Amino acid sequence: MSYSDFKTIDQAVAILELTVEDISHLFSHIAPIEASQRLKETLDETLDLAVSISTEKARSELIITPILLELRRRFNNKIGYFSGNTFNVDESKGLTGACDFLLSASKNQSLVTAPVLTLVKAKDNDIRIGLGQCVTQMVAAQIFNARNGLEQPVVYGAVSTGTNWKFIMLENQIVKIDLTEYFITQLNQILGILAEPFRIYFEGAIA
Repeated sequence: MSYSDFKTIDQAVAILELTVEDISHLFSHIAPIEASQRLKETLDETLDLAVSISTEKARSELIITPILLELRRRFNNKIGYFSGNTFNVDESKGLTGACDFLLSASKNQSLVTAPVLTLVKAKDNDIRIGLGQCVTQMVAAQIFNARNGLEQPVVYGAVSTGTNWKFIMLENQIVKIDLTEYFITQLNQILGILAEPFRIYFEGAIA
């Protein structure tokens, strides 16, 4: 098995022995971040085009990637950005294969180091289909972090069509799924949630 073989959240939870909690407005306490003029202008140019093409590749390149690069700039390029990289962690559990996106709290681009956020492109523009894959990658990130001496209690994940975003937290063996779905019109809230794990990490490192 590999990440992409986990087609549903039920499958991931059963095989990886997890517990699921559905929580409304899980991230509502997180302050939004104002999108830069650069990102606004980029999306003004690419959003309608991506929706018109309506392929996973177009939505990934024209919507998701500019948003993630905006996040990277917010932290002065101290975030590692990986797209389509192989992330083999535990073959016995099916935690192998390529990840759509991994973001790590390190500017090292030569190798994946301690990821704190995983993001899955929704297949067929259906958020639900990506949830199982996202959870398995979050578990892999949790194991990877522990192996690398980063005892991070929470791993963050997201599934996105580009225009729709759903966020997840993995705390120990508990998967917390935000029932709230965010839309691209809520770009500032999306940026705030994406930035949260890095804000926590870097503030902790300074402290």
